[in-house]
Amino acid sequence: MGDMTAALSTAVELIVSLDPHLAEIVGLSLYVSLTAVIISTLIGVPLGAAVSMLRFPGRKSAIIALNALMGLPPVVVGLVVYLALSRSGPLGVFGLLYTPTAMIIAQIILVTPIIAALSRQVITDLWSEYDDQLTSLGSSHSRAIPTLIFDGRFSLLTAVLAGFGRATAEVGAVMMVGGNIDHVTRVMTTAIALEVSKGDLALALALGIILLSISLAIGAAAQIFKDRSELRNSS
Repeated sequence: MGDMTAALSTAVELIVSLDPHLAEIVGLSLYVSLTAVIISTLIGVPLGAAVSMLRFPGRKSAIIALNALMGLPPVVVGLVVYLALSRSGPLGVFGLLYTPTAMIIAQIILVTPIIAALSRQVITDLWSEYDDQLTSLGSSHSRAIPTLIFDGRFSLLTAVLAGFGRATAEVGAVMMVGGNIDHVTRVMTTAIALEVSKGDLALALALGIILLSISLAIGAAAQIFKDRSELRNSS
């Protein structure tokens, strides 16, 4: 019990003093996750809206695929990205393996289906609500997409935050393609796993506290955006 108390005390000191090593890990984690989520949002929101609004052969299969891909196993994604970026892989010439870029690619593959699937549902619900109004104004399904995206921006932000939460919590895929290299590709989740195996509970606890705080902040932000969306729709 005394060891745990001492480790927790040291963890708090590391956070309060803004320990450079701790800050470096947190900074890289946020850089990788934010970059991945921004790219995933630019891909996922339009993709989800298109699948929701456009009628094309195989649309039902596309919806099923988006929903299924939300549960992609991270280790499988990591394996696929690893094989693609390895020296013998098709993208090996770029030398991206064991770099933050490789980690971003893995997170994009994991996060994009989540944002796309949730965005599709948001747009579908909005179209059900505004179908008659938009049709009476002469708006086609494709022309209504920008309007619905703007109107549902708060609900879509909730989808984006869900993707960000998934990205920050990822460990399997980023461990495989990033290698958990100190000062290069070490992020919060991989560092926690490493420090626990080494017995350095202080740093692991400090990172755990920060990661938990980020998760709580994401949850609070998602609830705020959801409440704003519901308030706006009811007014």
